[in-house]
Order: sequence, then structure tokens, then C-alpha cells
Amino acid sequence: MEKLAGLRHLFVTVLLGGFSGFIVIPAITDVTMSALCPGKDECSLAIYLTGFQQAIIGLGTVVMTPVIGNLSDAYGRKALLTIPMALSIIPLAILAYSRTTTYFYAYYVIRTLTAMIGEGSINCLALAYVADNISEGQRASAFGVLSGVASAAFVCGTLAARFLSTASTFQVATLVSMIATVYMRVFLKETSPNGNSSQPLLKKEPGMSPDDSNSSEKIQTFKKIPSVGDLISLLKSRVAFSQAAVVVFFSSLADGGIQASLLYFLKARFHFNKDQFADIMLIVGVTGTISQLLFMPLLAPRVSEEKLLSIGLFMACTNIFLNSIAWSFWVIHFNTFSYCITKLLLPFKKYDDIHIFKLHCRSHMPLLRWLLLQYLRPLV
Repeated sequence: MEKLAGLRHLFVTVLLGGFSGFIVIPAITDVTMSALCPGKDECSLAIYLTGFQQAIIGLGTVVMTPVIGNLSDAYGRKALLTIPMALSIIPLAILAYSRTTTYFYAYYVIRTLTAMIGEGSINCLALAYVADNISEGQRASAFGVLSGVASAAFVCGTLAARFLSTASTFQVATLVSMIATVYMRVFLKETSPNGNSSQPLLKKEPGMSPDDSNSSEKIQTFKKIPSVGDLISLLKSRVAFSQAAVVVFFSSLADGGIQASLLYFLKARFHFNKDQFADIMLIVGVTGTISQLLFMPLLAPRVSEEKLLSIGLFMACTNIFLNSIAWSFWVIHFNTFSYCITKLLLPFKKYDDIHIFKLHCRSHMPLLRWLLLQYLRPLV
């Protein structure tokens, strides 16, 4: 617990940074629609640009996240964490100033460029910081607390968006993002493992053959030169991991597609606005936080990981199916409560390997989301 207490400044940084990012999500759909298709609830251009932006961000993330991770090994997590956090202030400040069509396009371009650097790197660096300061036996708990803090940021940001005007939402987001960056620079202590971690995330398993040892050496290069080849070596060396990776990949693909298009679907189908988006997201955030902080610690020791995963996957499928056939807005509200069970999708005790793969998948998901959006666009 003392080591977890030593991460309090990181948790505050994640809380503030997450708050500034989540608070604008309920409002950005209305802002996009107003800038591109004023007075309308349906806008194919908005869906196309959103999908295209996510595809570009995904391609950039594939390149930039490993680069930033490598640089953080040499120059420290704090130094590299400053870059994406500082850059994230700029697009928020643009919409805080004005949300006209011209400023929206400026936001669109700058947001695309800055997200290529910060979309995945902030999460990666936060996890790396935890791994640098926490022993292997306590990492699962630390990662769980970090996830809970992120969920709390989601709830707080969404709740604030519910009661703020659109203009105030972006102004508050800009201010909090600046505070998060300054707080991180002042209070967060630097760490620089330089490859000398005594508890590496990927290590040789007992009982491995000499051939596996060579594979392990290749896997170790993942820390220095991440590539698709390193991921393939990891998949080949661990059967259980490769099976879980397939599940994570397809689950992330489906989840990414529905998240990218759901808000536009709700606006076109039920004429939702910022406040109603916030209500839906608030239910998701609260139930997700309760699931991670209360249910998971109680269920994990008593129920096998395979059963938890099966329950989570089933509820995720049910959630997506009900959203697709929703005939009234109350169906959407009722369906969001199943998200509490869907959050059981990550009950893995050996969280290190799974998270490495999931971060790799998240880098590619925006490109796949864009392809899905091209199919969904005529339907909306």
C-alpha cells in the first residue's frame, strides 16, 4: 500500500488529464454537427470526417507510440509525458475560443496531429511509470487502481459536461488540461529505468526449451525496438496469450466500431443532444467504476477468469445488438446498465502481456473503425 501511495501524484495527473479529455466528449458531436451541417440531425460528412480522423490518428499512433516509449526509456517517463499532455491543450483552446466552421476545421487538423502523439502514449507512459515503481506481484492491483482512477475521471468529466454550457465545457477542459500538465511537471518524480528493471514486463518463463530461449531473447527486444515482428514472436511463444489476443482483437474491433458511430446514430435516430449524451455516458461511467472497484475484487478470487471473460463477452454482444434494434430512447438507457457486466472483460491476472497486446490493437483500431464507418454512413 505504501508503494501505491507513492503513485498518488500520477493518479492525480491521470485524473485531471482524463477529466479534461472526457468532459468534451458529450459536446463534440453537437459542435461537429453545428459546424458541418447547421440545423440538421443527420450529417454524412461529420461521420466521414470523424472516421477519417480516427484512421489517421491510428496510423500515427502505430509509429509514434513506440518511439515515445523508447525515448522514455532513455530520458524518463515524466519528460516524455510532458509532450502529449502539453499538446493536448491546443485543440481544446481552439474550441474554447470559438466553435464556428473555420475554427472547427482548425481544431480538426490540430487535434488529428496532436492525437497521433498523445492518443496512446499517455496511457502507455502511465502504465510504464507504474511498472517502474511497483513490483511484479503488486502490478495487477496498481493497474486496477489506475483503471479505477481513469473511470472516476470519466464520471467526473461527464457529470460536469451535463451541467455546463458548450462554451464553458471547452473552457473548463482547457483550464484543467493546463493544470494537469503543470501539476505533473511540479509534483511527479522522474523515473528512468534504462532497461535495468529487476521486474521486466516480459521475462523468460520457467521450463522453456533452448529454442524458446531464443524466442525469449527476441521478445526482450520488444522493450527496445517494438515492431510487428516482436508481437508475432510473443504470440508464437505463448499459446494462452495468443488465444486471449484473438479475443481482445475482435472484441476491440466491435467495441471501436460501435463507439465511433453510436453518438451520431443516437442523434439521427432519437435527436439526442449534449445533455442526453452526458446522461448515457454517466450511466456507463458509474456502472463501469462500480464494476471495476467493487465487483471485480469480490468475483475475481471466486470465479475463474474464463467464466468472467465469457460473461463479459456475452454481455458485450447483447449490448451492441440491443443498441442496433433500439426502438425507443428508454431502450438505450436500460441497455447501458449492462455495461457494468461488460466491464468484466478484463479479469486477467497476468495483465502485463494482455495490456501490451491491447495497446497494440488500440493503435490499429481507428483504421478499422473508419472502414466500419464507411459501411454505416449510408444507414445513418
